[in-house]
Amino acid sequence: MKIVFFGTPEFAVESLDKLVAAGVDVAAVVTMPDKIGGRGKKVIESDVKKYAVAHGLPLLQPEKLRDPGFVETLREINADLFIVIAFRMLPEVVWSMPRYGTFNLHGSLLPKYRGAAPINHAIINGEEKTGVTTFFLKHEIDTGDIIDREEVIIEEDDNAGTIHDKLMHLGAELTLKTVRAIEDGTLQTRPQPEGEFVPAPKIFKDFCEIKWNRPARAVRDHIRGLAPYPGAWSTVTADNGKPGELKIFATALTDRDASGLKPGEAVVEGKKLYVATADKLLEILEIQPVGKKRMEVSAYLLGYHPARFGKL
Repeated sequence: MKIVFFGTPEFAVESLDKLVAAGVDVAAVVTMPDKIGGRGKKVIESDVKKYAVAHGLPLLQPEKLRDPGFVETLREINADLFIVIAFRMLPEVVWSMPRYGTFNLHGSLLPKYRGAAPINHAIINGEEKTGVTTFFLKHEIDTGDIIDREEVIIEEDDNAGTIHDKLMHLGAELTLKTVRAIEDGTLQTRPQPEGEFVPAPKIFKDFCEIKWNRPARAVRDHIRGLAPYPGAWSTVTADNGKPGELKIFATALTDRDASGLKPGEAVVEGKKLYVATADKLLEILEIQPVGKKRMEVSAYLLGYHPARFGKL
């Protein structure tokens, strides 16, 4: 079976490598165009491009997915199947092209968490499990018929980074399994269940601000659902009134009641830092002040004495 693989970040590379290692005929790889950025305005190549070049795979980097030249190139390849993982939304002229259709690997248990940030939102919402889903593309984003799913437990010490890695590996296995099912004719699909849809929209900075007036567990889930990237943040005011801002990457729940304290009020005890939430004190473990490196809270407290977090 001849396939064309569409993908951009590291999450997609794991599946591409699994396909190549299994001897699947990857006729072409499609990824985003190179960007110019960073210090020195260097060329930034996608992780998928780096893999394709290193393994001698034919590479396409269209500026526009509807470009007639790109579409004609895909037709000439005459692939049996397209696979999409962490890529842009494809136009119908592309995804409807191969005889077996186009399937996507999505980082959630669809229909829950349709959208650009499924891993983050699942953790933020306090889910106890998540997973990966393969499904066939159709007009509405992330709504096509489900091919297969695999689940993973979200442990108490997991964050968006650890779940990303777990799903990356699990997704690679599911991608190859799905290809084999299409090849041997054992494929069975089912419509997505109605009434279970939960959105997972793209995350912006305002969403990442910590709301200390929520219960401690909700605050902690918010923080770990955004760690290590893009990072939950809060304003902070020192006991001398000096303002600042920092990101928080790790916390620990406590059973210490926060009654008598205002949400966001800081409690410093030696090398430990706690912040009051709507119900309990939340211990802060790892932070990154603006312009500085990520550090343990004990190092932060050597030079800064917080009085409160968040806005008054």
